[in-house]
Amino acid sequence: MALDQSFVGRTYPPTSPYEVGREKIREFAEAVGDANPVYTDPEAAKAFGHADVIAPPTFVFAITFKAAGDVVADPRLGLDYSRVVHGDQKFAYVRPVRAGDRLTVTSTIETIKSMAGNEIIDIRGEVHDESGEHVVTAWTKLVARAAEKG
Repeated sequence: MALDQSFVGRTYPPTSPYEVGREKIREFAEAVGDANPVYTDPEAAKAFGHADVIAPPTFVFAITFKAAGDVVADPRLGLDYSRVVHGDQKFAYVRPVRAGDRLTVTSTIETIKSMAGNEIIDIRGEVHDESGEHVVTAWTKLVARAAEKG
């Protein structure tokens, strides 16, 4: 079933704030194998001009992908999540994510396309801190594979 094209441009309400903690940053840096001390050592981060540790660039994936989940869970869109694979991800930073940030994500459907029976949806997640400062924009591409002919 084709996705509802009228959803292009639809924006979903901001998520509840996510508080970025030092320990979450450290765990993420370890999980991705990035030993940069600005992710784990406040003094090293300060030496590079940061007030506290900062997060690796892909850290925000967890919160932006969760926010995109609000989009895919919308039953009116018509997306069969059992057929979805993650197609692509990219980020454009205004500033690094820092320990202590309280971040919200506002998701917008940018495009919906059909290709070879597959449905492709691009979701833009605008991440802001609690003061309203824009921190990063994340783009998530999801592909709903075509149903197998049987």
